[in-house]
Amino acid sequence: MATVVEFDRPGFSFENCRRNAFLASKGFPVPKAVKTGTTIVGIIYKDGVILGADTRATEDTIVSDKNCAKIHYLAPNMYCCGAGTAADTEMTTQMIASQLELHRLNTGRVVPVVTANRMLKQMLFRYQGFIGAALVLGGVDNTGPHLYCIYPHGSTDKLPYTTMGSGSLAAMAVFESQWKPDMEEEEGKMLVRNAIAAGIFNDLGSGSNVDVCVIRKGNVEYIRPFDKANIKGKRQASYRYKKGTTAILTSKTIPVDIEEVSVRTIDPPESMDTSS
Repeated sequence: MATVVEFDRPGFSFENCRRNAFLASKGFPVPKAVKTGTTIVGIIYKDGVILGADTRATEDTIVSDKNCAKIHYLAPNMYCCGAGTAADTEMTTQMIASQLELHRLNTGRVVPVVTANRMLKQMLFRYQGFIGAALVLGGVDNTGPHLYCIYPHGSTDKLPYTTMGSGSLAAMAVFESQWKPDMEEEEGKMLVRNAIAAGIFNDLGSGSNVDVCVIRKGNVEYIRPFDKANIKGKRQASYRYKKGTTAILTSKTIPVDIEEVSVRTIDPPESMDTSS
């Protein structure tokens, strides 16, 4: 056993849970979760599924990344948008993607989207919401296009269009007023773009660009960025002013007395006695 190499266990680590509970019992406050922000959406259109997401990653009031990717690969026929804790969405989608690939190799057929939905909901339910991953799963299989909304506690909905994240209300307002069955692809792309833009301009946790992923039967088109909705403006005027532009109303001069300090030096310097 001494020659066996020890590897770090893959996946999520909850080693600090008992430590936090112990500190709370001693009167120390439990670390608070950092507020996150995102707008992710998905719709079913005539020939498949269109997913969309913004690209701003936040840490409470700090923008930590202006161009992060929130649409994650799961399988050749399905992708997943993630909202919530960025590390949790990354690890969750990577772990399920590996399980889906094993499933595909074992069965030798296209993995149904409902299989990915079941794997995701069972995993999230097992952790009772401590994994902060809110997901929009979309894909096309042999039975047609499918779109699922997956909550951090493990509950799921199957819907023709859905939104999640802090900007979801603004995006849903666009969908409720403009979505219709059997939309054309270009019309669906613009609807997804407008929904994400509504989240970008009405939610401080969402911003920067619009990413779109179009999933059809047999191929996927991941457009990043699809639109730069929040381009930084250029400075319109110069803020360099000539001396004298602003009038001086009053002035006062206070003299400062500087005291000179002389330093006495010994020349030549005394030698150190090292006889003892």
